[in-house]
Amino acid sequence: MELGKKLPHGMSINRFCGQMHVCRSRFYYDPKVESQANLNLMKQMDEILLEHPATGVQKFVDLFHLQGIRVNHKRISRLMKVMGVECIYPQKCLSKGGRAKYVYPYLLRDIKAKHPNQIWSTDISYIPMGRGFIAEMILQSIEYGHSLSTFVLA
Repeated sequence: MELGKKLPHGMSINRFCGQMHVCRSRFYYDPKVESQANLNLMKQMDEILLEHPATGVQKFVDLFHLQGIRVNHKRISRLMKVMGVECIYPQKCLSKGGRAKYVYPYLLRDIKAKHPNQIWSTDISYIPMGRGFIAEMILQSIEYGHSLSTFVLA
């Protein structure tokens, strides 16, 4: 939100920020966007992670050095945080110690589908595209195989 363009004529910045319930530093803040070089690195990292989800920071540094791209581990780590991804690796099994707080019952255990539209299932998949993601929602009848698919651009 660019507050500077919404400032009414003749109103002080202090009063305007008070009415908008934001601090004055927010009025002057200009968010920075990622450089094109970082976006290219993030795209390459995403392609590698789709094939090898166990690739970590040091492996990315080594792969980029082999391609002739000079990066350090701090930059790769920051870009992975921006992308919201982390390396998959064996971790401690902390959930094995205690009992489950609640076990959800299987509600379709004794139900037999006798007619269409009685039992349905859903699935939502996010597919990465060039400029964002496409979300696909599938609604499917379990017993009879009818399905309805919906695509949403995000």
